[in-house]
Amino acid sequence: MGARIRLKRFGTKKRPYYRIVVMDSRAPRDGKALEELGYYHPIEQKEKQVRLDVDKTKAWLAKGATASDTVHRLLNKQAITTS
Repeated sequence: MGARIRLKRFGTKKRPYYRIVVMDSRAPRDGKALEELGYYHPIEQKEKQVRLDVDKTKAWLAKGATASDTVHRLLNKQAITTS
């Protein structure tokens, strides 16, 4: 099983928000998550867009979880190294 840190979509049409979650890489986008790490609201103000539990994220990255491209960009903005 390959763990992947990725986004899980919520919200309505044209008003999305996402939870940053750890999931099995084979699971569907809105399937059951192993753990929730934070959220991403692309419509909010810049300061309120991303909330992330840094300790949990670093622990999952240390365990070998890989981040999706979008989550990788969000982690770089939060100054969290993914390699």
